Amino acid sequence: MSAALPGLSPTGAALGLLAGAGLWLALLGVPALARPRLDARLAPHLRDQPRGSRLLAPGRTPASAVARLLGTAPGGLLSPLARLAVRHSPSSAAVARRLQQAGSAATLEHHRAEQVLWGVAGAGAGLLLALAAVTRGTPLLAAATLVPLGAAAGVLARDQALTRAVRRREDRLLAELPTVAELLALAVGAGEGAVGALDRVARSCRGELAGELATTLADARSGTPLVQALARLGERTSAEPLARFVAGVAVAVERGSPLAEVLAAQAADVRQLARRRLVETGGRKELLMVVTQVRRTPS
Repeated sequence: MSAALPGLSPTGAALGLLAGAGLWLALLGVPALARPRLDARLAPHLRDQPRGSRLLAPGRTPASAVARLLGTAPGGLLSPLARLAVRHSPSSAAVARRLQQAGSAATLEHHRAEQVLWGVAGAGAGLLLALAAVTRGTPLLAAATLVPLGAAAGVLARDQALTRAVRRREDRLLAELPTVAELLALAVGAGEGAVGALDRVARSCRGELAGELATTLADARSGTPLVQALARLGERTSAEPLARFVAGVAVAVERGSPLAEVLAAQAADVRQLARRRLVETGGRKELLMVVTQVRRTPS
């Protein structure tokens, strides 16, 4: 490499690559190159009252202001890359479903912009490691591979963060399911209908599952059939026990089965499932405790 390019040092090449990448990102953020959407162009003419600056709104932190500047807002620096990733990614539908399962209010484009940011941060970390490796005598081509590897690691790390968010929300839903199931059974047993029971439980409970019940109730009151609203609730979650519980309630409502008996049986099944999950978790914790104790015991 040094023989082919005698006047180019490894540090200068890396700095030139970084400067070129920064110039490219800056050009993407120029309004003339990143044209706003039709709704963004029509919004100033259809707005009744002028709105203040989003960056200077009360309650905004500097971190959120920087994220909005680099995010998916019109004129954001990374919004063209986010839209490009949404259009050409084969897994956009799956990611949108996972965002819904995680209970996130972020759009698919915003998630892609966050992936781009994490990728840029990973590429920056890889560039620093590459520069450190070059100074220790590592060949430039071998060290340069750390930059794309860091970018890929950043994108995958954002995807893993979404997976963990889905798993944590699933655990919360399953923890709330036994109590909500019994409350629904009690409400129906006291004479409430399906919609009335959902309304009573949604108003008296707090948590992830109560919020999902409130969303289902809003769908049903907006004109959606209750069976279809319950089916949408099952689609918004990745927790299989909750999906089975909702499907059982939907079948009972659709076929006119005694809802009180169905809910009582479903609540008993959910309680049994919760006890089984608790026993399994205790067994895993006990095994981990034994392994940890064995490692700490001196030989």
